Amino acid sequence: MNNRQSKPSTRGLGILPLTEKALTLMGWVVMAFSGNYALAQITPDQTLGNESSVVTPNLTIRGEPGDLIEGGAARGSNLFHSFQDFNVGQLQRVYFANPAGIDHILSRVTGGNISNILGTLGV
Repeated sequence: MNNRQSKPSTRGLGILPLTEKALTLMGWVVMAFSGNYALAQITPDQTLGNESSVVTPNLTIRGEPGDLIEGGAARGSNLFHSFQDFNVGQLQRVYFANPAGIDHILSRVTGGNISNILGTLGV
């Protein structure tokens, strides 16, 4: 009779090392896409023609880095903006310009993606 105890096979890819590698890779992917997840995902659409919104990134606004949204269609005291995609990342700051005579800034998103506002949105 054989008194050898049976051991699980460790041949092949090795489940534990592969799992550790997969978890490490997933961690890196999560870190890469968290934080500033939606950076540069403010895309004006063309539904307002010549009055489309203009996004200027990487300005200094109120002493902090931020993006500025200008343009749009002014109708009386209302200013309309229209975007294909609109996302503000976790540490991102986005500000709408507020020209003289404008009391209300209205925006719409025409694309099919969900918008995430995780950072600062202001005027």
